Amino acid sequence: MHNSRKFFVSVFTICLGLLIFGLYLEHFQGLDACPLCIFQRVAYMAIMFIALIGAIHNPRNLLQIIYKLLIIISSIAGAAIAGRQIWLQHLPPELVPECGPGLDYMFNVFPFGEALKMIFTGSGECAEVKWRFIGFSIAEWSLIMFVGIFITTLLSIYTSRYKNTN
Repeated sequence: MHNSRKFFVSVFTICLGLLIFGLYLEHFQGLDACPLCIFQRVAYMAIMFIALIGAIHNPRNLLQIIYKLLIIISSIAGAAIAGRQIWLQHLPPELVPECGPGLDYMFNVFPFGEALKMIFTGSGECAEVKWRFIGFSIAEWSLIMFVGIFITTLLSIYTSRYKNTN
């Protein structure tokens, strides 16, 4: 198996595991996903989809870098969403926005752009911390994972370019 395929399979597997764990927390532990959590899942799905295509295609040179840059862009988007949620979670209680309508309601009633603006503004439910592991909330762990994917992908681009020049 070529190194780029191993990389893409590894990224796919990590994101799949994270999504399965998120679904476990939602469906078996009763932790409802807030709108920002759902958008973090979308970012993981985007990374997974790109990694799956990369693993199947097993590209070399420029296409490999393009796939990896798409993963970097998706991980930055996911990190920004997780960062927003962490910011909301650390606001003083009196500054936390009120809980808003559900995601389905927002997309059904409001224009798409306005619904997205409402989602990224965040609401009280996004500020609530319902689960912690080693002192970190789900959003904080998510940020760590997005940053890890970002750094690993950057290093992968660097090492693959370095190998190609030698």
